[in-house]
Formats: sequence, structure tokens, C-alpha cells
Amino acid sequence: MRRLLRGLAPLTLVMLAACGGEAPGPAASESAAAGEPTATLAASESIEAAPPTDPSAQASSASTAGMSQPLACSAEIGAKAAARLAAQCSAVSPATRPPCNAANSCAMIRNEIARSCALIADDASKTPECPADPVSKKAAADMVERYYSAINARDYAAAWALWGEDGGTSGKTLDQFARGFAQTRQTHVDVGLVSDVEGGAGSLYVTVPVTIDAELNDGRHQHFTGSYALRQINRGMGPSQGWHIATASLRAR
Repeated sequence: MRRLLRGLAPLTLVMLAACGGEAPGPAASESAAAGEPTATLAASESIEAAPPTDPSAQASSASTAGMSQPLACSAEIGAKAAARLAAQCSAVSPATRPPCNAANSCAMIRNEIARSCALIADDASKTPECPADPVSKKAAADMVERYYSAINARDYAAAWALWGEDGGTSGKTLDQFARGFAQTRQTHVDVGLVSDVEGGAGSLYVTVPVTIDAELNDGRHQHFTGSYALRQINRGMGPSQGWHIATASLRAR
């Protein structure tokens, strides 16, 4: 049982890291499975103003974990659709080496679109390449879906980055984060009714309820319910990177 659960460590332990501060929602807690002890891990809350990342460096780091290379967006949704997504990304990305390439995962490309649109701030609503207001509930739900899309594409760098600067609130290095999914074949997430966006101390917060089905490599399934508390810098308080995970609370069911 413990060997199987290690494959879901980022779901049941690492990704449920509790962080201090003012994030809303229940305190983070982890329940691996019936009969297994629960644990709570502390992590920092430094998730703001992350600089543009170099996707090639991230991919190199992820490969050191002995994991397969991420699924290319062109392989996931087809070459034409991936090219359109990459063009959408290039139209808004301010990075000198943006990850707007169909050879990267779709999740990585969409992460860059969301990050770039958050930097555009008020102009995002006037920019056709931006799919939603970066501070909206829709954008929050989209972030959680992108998170699991990255995991399914084996792009652990893209998923890890959604825990903030250098994966800060995950409490893990990229290598540790990637290794936690060694026994996970596929995940599916259903997003529930997102809470209203609330503000405090220069930040915005929102809670996204989820139901998760995680399939292990041996075909077994594990099911979780709970929520993610997301955070981003309030407009006018500094450059925002969009929604990032502040805390999470999931329990096995």
C-alpha cells in the first residue's frame, strides 16, 4: 500500500502542503487511504512575481528524475490545433524565450498564456488572445485544470511551476516533485463551483473545489475530494503571474 501511495505523493502529501498566511479555505490535510496515517507538511508562501522560466532548463531538470519526456502539444491535440495555440501564446508572451512551441506540452503553452495575460492586467479583457479575465473564477478553474493537464502530459515542470516561484509552496524540488508521480498513470479532475474572489493584504484569493480520480500504473484507482486555495497579487500592488496554488486540502474517499 505504501509503495502505491508514494506514486500519489504530490496528490496526498506534497501538493497538500499547508502554508502560513491568509489563504482561505480549510487547513490543508492529507489522508492517503483508509488505515494510513495522515500528515501535514509546512511550506513557504513565496508565490509572487516569478520571473519567466526557461522551459528547456525545466525539461532537463525533469529528465533527471528518470521520468519520460513530456507529451508534445502537437501529439496531444494535433499539429494544426497546437500551432494555433502556440501562435496565441506568441501573441501575448513578453518572454525572450517563451515556451510557445508545439513541441512543448499544451499545459506549458497555456500556462504562459495565462501568465502573460495576467501581466497585461486590465488590457487582458481587450486582448482576443486572452481566454478569460485573469482574476476571474473561470481563470481559477482553468488553472486547476491546467495543473492536471500538465501532470497527465508528464510535464511535471509545468505543474510544479503552478505552486509559485520555483515551486515554492510545494515544498519540493522539481526532481522530488516529478519522482512523486512514478506510479501514477493518469488523473482526472472535476472542478466544482468556484468561490467568490476575495481580497486581502495586497493579494486575491479563491477556493476551487475538486473531485479527483487518479489511476495507478497497475490499474488501481484512488479517489479524492477537497479544494485548492489559489492566490495572486492584487492589481495595483505589483506584476501578477495569475493564479497559483497557495494551499490544498484533499481527502481520500
